[in-house]
Amino acid sequence: MKFQISLLTLAAAAALAVAPGVQAKTFKWASQGEIATWDIHSQNNALQNGLHANVYESLVYYNSKTFEVEPVLATSWKEVSPTQVRFNLRKDVKFSDGTPFTADDAVFSLSRAMAKTSNFTPYIQGIDKVVKVDNHTVDVMLRGPNPVLLRQMTELRMMSKAWAEKNKSVDPKDMKAADENFAHRNAMGTGPYVLASWQPDQRMVFKRNPNWWGKMDGNVTEIVYTPIKSAATRIAALLSGEVDLVLDPTPQDLGRLRSSADLKVVDGLENRTIFLGLDQFRDELPGSNIKGKNPLKDVRVRKALYQAIDIDTISRNIMRGLGKPTGALVAPQVAGWTEGVAKRFPYDVEASKKLLADAGYASGFEVDFACPNNRYINDEAICQAVTAMWARVGVKAKLRTMPLVNYFPMIQRYEASIYMLGWGVPTFDALYSLQSLVRTVGTGGDGNYNVGRYSNERMDYLVDRVKVETDAPVRARMLTEALQLSNDTVSHIPLHDQVIPWAMKKNVELVHRADNRIDMRTVKIN
Repeated sequence: MKFQISLLTLAAAAALAVAPGVQAKTFKWASQGEIATWDIHSQNNALQNGLHANVYESLVYYNSKTFEVEPVLATSWKEVSPTQVRFNLRKDVKFSDGTPFTADDAVFSLSRAMAKTSNFTPYIQGIDKVVKVDNHTVDVMLRGPNPVLLRQMTELRMMSKAWAEKNKSVDPKDMKAADENFAHRNAMGTGPYVLASWQPDQRMVFKRNPNWWGKMDGNVTEIVYTPIKSAATRIAALLSGEVDLVLDPTPQDLGRLRSSADLKVVDGLENRTIFLGLDQFRDELPGSNIKGKNPLKDVRVRKALYQAIDIDTISRNIMRGLGKPTGALVAPQVAGWTEGVAKRFPYDVEASKKLLADAGYASGFEVDFACPNNRYINDEAICQAVTAMWARVGVKAKLRTMPLVNYFPMIQRYEASIYMLGWGVPTFDALYSLQSLVRTVGTGGDGNYNVGRYSNERMDYLVDRVKVETDAPVRARMLTEALQLSNDTVSHIPLHDQVIPWAMKKNVELVHRADNRIDMRTVKIN
C-alpha cells in the first residue's frame, strides 16, 4: 500500500509534536473488524465512524460521559426560526495540513453528506440546504422543524473543501461500485490525530495532530489498530501484552480474562439491536425451490421463522449473557422504546409449523441466508444456530458468511434473501432506526438500510410525522406506535441487544461508551 509523501511527512511531524514533559504513549487495540473506506460520507458503519472520529471532527459531538451534545467545531448555535438553525464556528481551527477551517468547509461537508453517493442520508434528514453567513457562521435550513437535528449532526464530520477538490474527492465514493477516489484511502481532518498509515486487514496507525485546537484529557500520542478476525488470536495478543485492549472478547473467554491479575473487563449495554431482515420485495427469491412467488412476503411465514428461533438457548449457550433478548427494533436507551414493544413472540415450534402450513408451505422451503462473520458478537455462530432451528420446521436456509467489508455492500445491493444486521442508534431516538430500516425506500435517508424493502403505508405516515413533530408526548406515542407496527407486521426478526465487554490491561483508563466507540481523547495509559 502506497501513501502520499505529504501524509507520511505530516505523521512524522505529529510524532514530534508532543508537549514538553509529556511522555509518548502508544495505545494498541484490536477487534475482529476492518473498515471499508476512509471516505467519511461513503458508508455508515459504527466501527468505521468511530475510527474516522480520530481524524475528522463534527460541529457537535456527544460528551462521552453524559452523552449530551456538546460543542466541537461549532462553539454555539441558535434557532433563528423553526426551519433555520445558525451555527457559530470555532475560530483558529486548522486542518492537519495547516490550512484554516472555515464556513466554506462546513457548507461543503454537510452538502457532501447529502450527495447521491453518500450513505449518511439518515443524518441529513430534514435538511434542505446549508448557507454560509460569513467565514465563521453557517445556517442550516430545514424543510420543517427537526427535533433531533443536533443529534444527527454528531455524525456529520468536516472535510477540507480545498483538499477534496484538489484530490478529486468532491463526491463520496460509491461503495456499490469498484471505482475509488483519493479520500477512500487517504485522510485529512481537524481532529486530534492524523492517519499515518493504513494497510487493510493488517494495521492502522495514528499520530497526534500538531495543529489540533483542542485539549487532550488522555495521554496517547500514537494509536495502533489491528483487525484480528480470529477470536483466539485476539485474546492471545491481549494476554501476551501485544495489544492493550480488545473491543470484542468472546463470551467464552471472559471468565479467564476477569480472573487475570493483569487485566480488567469493563461491561455496558450497547445501544445496538441485532436482528434478521427479510426480502419482502422480490416476486421470486433467487436460489429458492419455490418458483413464481416469494414466501417472505407472507407475514405468517415471517412470524413462523421468528417463533422457530429459541432465543433463550442462543442467549445462554452462544452469547453467554452478552445478548439481552428483545422483541423491539431498538434498545432500551432509545426514545420510543417501551417494555411493551420489547415483548417477543414466544418460541413455539408447533405454532411455527402451523403458520407455515397455513401459508401453504407445510413442507417448508429453501432460502438464502447471509451473515457477517466478523462484525457482531458471535455473529456466525448465531446464524449457524438459527439455521439449525429453522431446519426443525422444514425451512432449509442456505447459510453463507463473509467479512463485513464485503458483507455490507452486498446487502445494500439487495443480494440477500435473509440477512443479519446490527443497528446502533447514534441519535438515541427511534426515528433513526425507523427511517433507515422500515420507511419505504426513497430519498433523503428514507429506507437507507431497508434492504429487505419492507413497505407499509401506515409506517410511512408515522415516520414522516415523527420527522417534524415537536410536541414531545405526541412524538413519543408515535414512535412507540411505529415500533409496535414493526413488531405486528414482522418487518424484521429481533434477536437481542448486545452487552459489550471491553477487555484491557489494568493500566488503561478510558470511558466505556454505549455506542461501543473508544474516545481516544480520554484514553490514559498509566
